[in-house]
Amino acid sequence: MIEKNGSTTSTGSPAISDRNSLTLGTNGPILLHDTHFLEQMAHFNRERVPERNVHAKGTGAFGVLEITEDVSAYTKAALFQKGAKTDMLARFSTVAGEMGSPDTWRDPRGFALKFYTSEGNYDLVGNNTPVFFIRDTIKFPHFIRSQKRLPGSGLRSNHMQWDFWTLNPESAHQVTYLMGDRGIPKTLRNMNGYGSHTYMWINEAGEKCWVKYHFHSDQGVEGMTGAEANRIAGEDADHHRRDLHDAIERNEFPSWTLSVQIMPYADAQGYRFNPFDLTKILPHADYPLIKVGTMTLNKNPDNFFAQVEQAAFEPSALVPGIGLSPDKMLLGRTFAYSDTHRYRIGPNYLQLPVNRPRVPVNTYTFDGAMTYEHSGDQPVYAPNSAGRPFSDLTGPVEDGWEADGPMVRSASQLHAEDDDFGQAGTLVREVWNDEQRAEFVDNVSGHLLGGVKGEVLERAFEYWKNVDSDTGKLIEENVRAAGGGA
Repeated sequence: MIEKNGSTTSTGSPAISDRNSLTLGTNGPILLHDTHFLEQMAHFNRERVPERNVHAKGTGAFGVLEITEDVSAYTKAALFQKGAKTDMLARFSTVAGEMGSPDTWRDPRGFALKFYTSEGNYDLVGNNTPVFFIRDTIKFPHFIRSQKRLPGSGLRSNHMQWDFWTLNPESAHQVTYLMGDRGIPKTLRNMNGYGSHTYMWINEAGEKCWVKYHFHSDQGVEGMTGAEANRIAGEDADHHRRDLHDAIERNEFPSWTLSVQIMPYADAQGYRFNPFDLTKILPHADYPLIKVGTMTLNKNPDNFFAQVEQAAFEPSALVPGIGLSPDKMLLGRTFAYSDTHRYRIGPNYLQLPVNRPRVPVNTYTFDGAMTYEHSGDQPVYAPNSAGRPFSDLTGPVEDGWEADGPMVRSASQLHAEDDDFGQAGTLVREVWNDEQRAEFVDNVSGHLLGGVKGEVLERAFEYWKNVDSDTGKLIEENVRAAGGGA
């Protein structure tokens, strides 16, 4: 007898049993016409989508961005106008670890934000650090592979990481952050977030400027030591995910103050650092923070898979008043992110509720696997004579920039004070105190003692001496004294 309030099949009819399969006699074989069993097992075999190649382990929550200040002189984007309140989704993650890895491994944290604006979705896909390891996207697959696992043993390798880092000295600024006291956040609520890249803002008059985003934790920034992180990894691999979820359940809604740095458009060409180099910051003394508003997370997902695992963030999701910049990492990411979603979730990933814009969509992309939203019998081509609107802008674009020259494969042009180690050295010498420097030396020394050897170890010593001579010597002394490199 079928229960009135029991489960159903995926087609909506009552499911006969979720407890017993249909067999020929009590001990006989399962019968092929047990369609409910076949449906359940076939779907079970397919219920996992591939995990993200990067940022696989993460968690998320919904919230709101409220703009409290007037920044209309810089951007016409509706979500950044004073008084605007925009629903949003945040996803925080580790970079290199797989889905089941501990939350407290030493690793940058992804800080991905999706804003459901009145002009379409705007995605800001950053990290908890204002810089990154590399400045050209073509290196990105190589970088990620160096942080994953060895092809032979399948084990993670500190030696492999340092081999890549020391052969790419542009990584020094980010590795310095990673090995510092903010390298492992105490909780996701106790870390800052950054857009990291330089973006373009455009105001109503068509005037352009360059912008960097900063989200400063209102809970305060706190990290944990390597020893604490290792202990927690063994006790609760989901420590950060659990903390964020439980805090929101207790109505302790975490918030971040959004500020921006604004660089006048014309400043970029002659500025002492290349503002489009992701391994560099813009010093606050040159471009002070301007407060914009507050981001608050106040709702946990109803279903983790549907609303976090299937959430798709992409730097290509822009709205009027916001544009890209010549940052090579940013330009490469505008393709890579949306393309990986097409592979991982499917070509119509933007039709999923968590990714769907909250404004009408009129797109000439159509069909493909799992198409749900469609344009009926309207023309699927443009231009057309049937009255379906299409876009046909010609001429200069408002969010463009000037570029001229031959086609080359080259690093970006160096500005007056550009080098790979200078800003990392400033962080060590001028920003950190003695206690932070001592913790940094211990963190780096311990990481180098984790299997780094030979030529790579010698390069690592030189790497840190280039960042700061005294600190580099201390690191080498520590490692030598512990028998490293012997």
